[in-house]
Amino acid sequence: MARVAVLTDSTASVPASTATDWGIHVVPLRLGLDGGADHPDDARSREELAIALRAGGTATTSQPSQAALTEAMTAAGQDAEAVVALHLSAELSGTVGVARRAAAEVAALGGPPVHVVDTRTVAGGLGFAAVAAARQAAAGAPVERVLAHARATAARATVLFAVPELQYLARGGRIGPARAFLGSALGARPILAVGGGVLTVLETTRGLARVHRRIAEIAVRAAGGPGADTPRGAGGPVQLAVHHFAAPEAADDLAELLEQR
Repeated sequence: MARVAVLTDSTASVPASTATDWGIHVVPLRLGLDGGADHPDDARSREELAIALRAGGTATTSQPSQAALTEAMTAAGQDAEAVVALHLSAELSGTVGVARRAAAEVAALGGPPVHVVDTRTVAGGLGFAAVAAARQAAAGAPVERVLAHARATAARATVLFAVPELQYLARGGRIGPARAFLGSALGARPILAVGGGVLTVLETTRGLARVHRRIAEIAVRAAGGPGADTPRGAGGPVQLAVHHFAAPEAADDLAELLEQR
């Protein structure tokens, strides 16, 4: 029996092959398109979402149901002594709260203990934390060490991203409507960050090339490179992940720029 199983949610965007290799269980959030039935957050539904938004449609996201999380935790814990469930920031989603209720339900049903972690991050920050936890679990580490590595990895993460406009973040309450209106009025692309669990607008700038350059500059500083408050010195390699939403060419350009820097 494995000592620890690792579970996360789909916002971590862990590639399917990586999840399989490290035995990471992934629970999808839900996507609703144009007020219709919701769908699991997977590659197919994200492709449908991109098409719908380009056509002027609307979309909503929601956390997994308690039943879905209970089922996933139970399945993950079948061959484990404990489950570590890593989820996106509670400031951005209600997933952590639902996961804690599901963990209590699993315990009441006689399942293994489920340790729910609010990682205070999302996307690659959450994905790297899940992989770090899974590596420790695969090495036979006790649950305390798995949790420690996951939390430390998440705490070190910097998540940067840019969006064409801020209206969807404003609708979801992620940023204030005044800030969204200002960005739209100026025709600028906002650069945003997730730090300490909170979404903030770092700056706004014009032009995709300029946005990429600024993201690369901010990433270099965050990693301890030139301009950093705390130089990295002789630290180990920096882990980078480049995400995109239906923009593979832009993602390739950004990845190349980051490699050059």
